[in-house]
Amino acid sequence: MMADFDAIYEEEEGDEERALEEQLLKYAPDPVVVRGSGHVTVFGLSNKFEFEFPSPLTGKVAPEEFKASISRINGCLKKNLPVNTRRSIEKLLEWENNRLYHKLCLHWRLSKRKCETNNMMEYVILIEFLPKTPIFRPD
Repeated sequence: MMADFDAIYEEEEGDEERALEEQLLKYAPDPVVVRGSGHVTVFGLSNKFEFEFPSPLTGKVAPEEFKASISRINGCLKKNLPVNTRRSIEKLLEWENNRLYHKLCLHWRLSKRKCETNNMMEYVILIEFLPKTPIFRPD
């Protein structure tokens, strides 16, 4: 029993970081769900999303930026709906995240969810709040 007292154990390199990230995510607000407002296609993606600014994003992003992002998404849907739209939207959201939203500690992604009104699946835009990197910890 006492032999374990003096034993030196090496921690996995990512363990501490993962634990810290999980701790920060625990306190992050619930993601904002932006549901489609148009006709839902056979594969569950709406043909447009509503411009209404979600109140949990107040102070995080300008309403004009939100509207511009939704406009680009709706334009992509209009142009690419007959072809592989889901991949096009995912690429667009990745571009939006890199351009602006990751700097604001937000992450936009396409997520498949069960409809509230029926048993069908639909794609929604999830806007997740990313944990802020603690600046008091050394690299």
